[in-house]
Parts: sequence; structure tokens; C-alpha cells
Amino acid sequence: MAKYQFFCLPETERRNFTFLDMASSTFQEEKAQLLQAGFIVDDDVIYADTPKEATDKFRSHFTHAVGDYAHAHVAGGMAAGLMNLLRWFK
Repeated sequence: MAKYQFFCLPETERRNFTFLDMASSTFQEEKAQLLQAGFIVDDDVIYADTPKEATDKFRSHFTHAVGDYAHAHVAGGMAAGLMNLLRWFK
């Protein structure tokens, strides 16, 4: 599984971003160029099998992990169940 690091322009709220494969032989040089161009490192390293998977995880802003955490607790699971029930009635 590859490690990817994502970079964003601060004023774009994650809309303009790029990423680098951390195993690349030119990773440090490319990272320095991005930082010099005004990009900042956004979030933690993302582990993924493909660049598309890494991008999808970045765009989701890890909401899937928060959802899994919420559903792991009784109150979160009950709230999610109630919301699904309400959607079903609509």
C-alpha cells in the first residue's frame, strides 16, 4: 500500500490540491517546490492502493472513519438507525 501526502492552497478550502507519492525518488524535491509555491501540507498521510483511492479518501475528508466510529457506539448506532427509518418513511 502506497503512502500519499496531499497539499492544498490555503485560501481554496481544499478545492485546489495536489498530492505526491512518498515513495518517489523525487518526493523531497517536489515537496519543497510545492511548499515554496505556497501550498501547505493538508491532513495526515493517506495510505491507499491507487492514486484514485487516495484522492477519494482525501475528498471524503475521512468522514467514513467518523461514521464508523459513531456507529460503533450504541447512541451513534441508534441515531443512525432513526435517521434511516425517517428517510424510509419519506
